[in-house]
Formats: sequence, structure tokens, C-alpha cells
Amino acid sequence: MFKLTSLNLNGIRSASTKGVEAWIEATAPDCICVQEIKAQAADMTGRFELLAGLRGHFHYAEKKGYSGVGVYSRHEPSDVVVGFGSHEFDAEGRYVEARFDTPSRKLSIISAYFPSGSSGELRQTAKFRFLAEMHAHLMRMKGEREFILCGDINIAHQQIDLKNWRSNQKNSGFTPEEREWMTKLLNKTEPTGGLVDVYRLLQPDTTDTCYTWWSNRGQAYANNVGWRLDYHLATPATAALARTENIYKDVKFSDHAPVTIGYDMKL
Repeated sequence: MFKLTSLNLNGIRSASTKGVEAWIEATAPDCICVQEIKAQAADMTGRFELLAGLRGHFHYAEKKGYSGVGVYSRHEPSDVVVGFGSHEFDAEGRYVEARFDTPSRKLSIISAYFPSGSSGELRQTAKFRFLAEMHAHLMRMKGEREFILCGDINIAHQQIDLKNWRSNQKNSGFTPEEREWMTKLLNKTEPTGGLVDVYRLLQPDTTDTCYTWWSNRGQAYANNVGWRLDYHLATPATAALARTENIYKDVKFSDHAPVTIGYDMKL
């Protein structure tokens, strides 16, 4: 069983003080994809290059204390790709891809952090540009290799993916345009679709238990007023190997919860 976790850390140093390393050691994933490390190479060297025995590969944002993603793995990748070729967004540290290729298989594990548009119209417009570029990139990849993209997508796809869907239909993360982007990405009949939302493959109907992010405002976490923003998005053949799922909420390492899927495969 290949155990793969995705977690937005909201700062790797902050999450470390809250026990994330001990949790990783105890749960023993084969890979963990992390987002929002909010650190630079100098901060990681000698401290966070290894996490609970897993070696990390990273894409740092040019802006200090901002964004940044990583893939930690027990197995050494055959190659690492930093950035997805975006002139605009690669400077923001939003994509790292670890390849585990063999003579008989091409497989990528991707950690990605999609932009939020909640700060205003300019950033929401940038988010739409990112989505267009990312869609084209994923469809090119789908024709070439198997992959699992793990990350904070910053989109709740369906009404069951957030608590207060009625009042959020005009808010970033649940706009009709963003939801339509997800629908197209996951639509098997679309020529440029056909990826699989792995959690929903295993749990098609859950609602209150599916949330992975809670606002720090008010009592959102205590009252479980959450959103499902964190995903495993996989090519169909790899998604079909998914067997188990878990959203861990016993300890709060950040404003996001870790999402772990067990796949019936080996690296």
C-alpha cells in the first residue's frame, strides 16, 4: 500500500511547533505533499530538508514568507520538476513534481498550491489565469504519464463540500466559474477532462466530515463551519488503485487538515 498525504502547513516552522513531525513519524506516509511552507532554501537547510525521515524537494516563492510547496518521500525520485512553466506564476512557488519512473511506468507525485482570490478582484482575476494555465498543463501531462496532484486547490467543488454554500456562491473558492473549472477537469466525456477527485471516488456523499479547512474567524473550527479545499486529483488508472481515505482532525497543525489516501501500488 502506497500511503500519500497532502497538508497545507500554513508555515512549516509553525506546524513544527504544533507537532506535525511527530504525527508524520507516527502515521508513516510514503510521501507527503506540503503547501504554504512559507520558507526559503536557507530556512530549510539543515532543519526541514528531512521531515520524520522523509527527504524533501521544494519550490520556493521569490517573495519571502509566502507560498512554497514540497514533496517529502521515502523513495528517491528519478527526477524533480520545479514549476509548471508559467511565466507569471512560477515565481510564486506553487508547483513541484517528483517523478518515480521505471521502464514500465511513468508516475508523478505533484504538490500544488492554487491561488486564493479572496483578497479582491485583481487576485481573483489572477486565479482564473492560473486555472487556465494549470488546466492546459494537466491535460498535456495526462497524455504522457500517470500522476497524482495533491494540494490546496482553493475551490470547493460541490454544495456538499462546504457548510454555508448558499451564502458563499459569490465568494472566491465557490464561484460558478471556479466550480465549472473543476467540473470540466473531472468530466470523463470532455476531451480536456477526465481526472478523478480521489476522495469523492471513495466517499461520494460525505459532507460535514469532508471539510479540510476552517476560517480562523469566530468559532468556525469549533462549529465545523468548514470547506473541502484539499484534494488528490489523479489520472483514472491511478485513481482506481485508491483503497482508503482519512482526513485527520484530532490535532490541528494549521488551518487545514491532512488528507491521506492509500493506493494499492508501490513506488
